Amino acid sequence: MALLVARGLRRSFGGIAALDGADIDIEAGSIAGLIGPNGAGKTTLFNVVSGSLRPDAGTVLFDGRDITGWRPDRLVAIGVARTFQIARGLGGLTVLENLILYGRDQPGEGFAAALLRPRQARDREEQLRLRAIEIARRLEILAVADSRAADLSGGQKKLLELGRALMAEPRLILLDEPAAGVNPSLTRRLAAQIQSLRAEGLTFLIVEHDMGLIADLCDRVTVLAQGRLLATGGFAEIRADPRVQEAYMGRPRLHGSA
Repeated sequence: MALLVARGLRRSFGGIAALDGADIDIEAGSIAGLIGPNGAGKTTLFNVVSGSLRPDAGTVLFDGRDITGWRPDRLVAIGVARTFQIARGLGGLTVLENLILYGRDQPGEGFAAALLRPRQARDREEQLRLRAIEIARRLEILAVADSRAADLSGGQKKLLELGRALMAEPRLILLDEPAAGVNPSLTRRLAAQIQSLRAEGLTFLIVEHDMGLIADLCDRVTVLAQGRLLATGGFAEIRADPRVQEAYMGRPRLHGSA
């Protein structure tokens, strides 16, 4: 069953169509890839689905509910979280503080709870702290839990991005170029974490230029070109598709293990 369904998405900027009727389906419990040549509309589709942009037309359904045009905070509340290509953690806070900040049901969001700190608020703060420690341990960044986010390596920042998304207790995580600027060793660690999380029931949509990572991780790949759906299928299938080869500037094939 499709957890996320987008149909007929359109979005223009200054009269130029970035999305021109794009569609995508993401099955529950899958790892889906979204690829395409530069200017294909990948980032725009990603931003529309994650609530950063409102579409000019089209619909987005999550678990059968119409979420078209919802704000990111509303999407997080129903289980849709995203990461960013450039890590957005607060550099002056520690890793653990960054994780705690993105936990759900923050007691400090209410004036009375923040001021008076009743027992219920203190209990929730402790729950968030323990969850942050658990996630940091899982992602192998517990050793730098007290380090400032600004002092992390590029790969550690990507793991922190994933950790912040996990703190929101999502059902679907949208990953924006998780391998960008990351060394091969950390890319493998990140891939292993994604596979492990999928085995526990999480669903992923990945926008990525690293075709090796897409080939290794993704059950199904959607290819966009000129703002429209060009092809969808397994990586080996879309790699052999002449339309996809043509879209990638006439290359005979997309590289990556099948």
